[in-house]
Amino acid sequence: MLLQMYALTAIVLAIKMAAISVVQGRARASAGVFTNPEDAKAFGAKEASEEAPAVQRASKAWRNDLENIPMFLIVAWVYVAAGLSAVPFVIYCLVFMVARIGHTIFYLNAIQPARTIAFMVGALVFLALIIHVLIGVVIA
Repeated sequence: MLLQMYALTAIVLAIKMAAISVVQGRARASAGVFTNPEDAKAFGAKEASEEAPAVQRASKAWRNDLENIPMFLIVAWVYVAAGLSAVPFVIYCLVFMVARIGHTIFYLNAIQPARTIAFMVGALVFLALIIHVLIGVVIA
């Protein structure tokens, strides 16, 4: 059960992050602005020194994921390897996934305070996971 939940979490979050790449590409195409000269030439678009605002926003959401998702997956893997209780792990993973998906949706659409709330929920779940691993593996 632990490995299946871990795999599901990793897959869902990877697909979510891939979706941000699609958003970036569509935003570039919609704006008709590319920062790489070869891309501007290939797509008959304008070359610019910086990305369109929608691309920048998606890039920020992507970077936020890179600051949060890998750390969660690393600690979650320790949880799985230690064979700790399945029920809390399912809750950690489900809530974290929903929080990260919500964060991305809210970030891309500039919705506050929902974006901050989603971020904080994910951060608190991650903290709870860390404490659970600390108690269940390191201190035990």
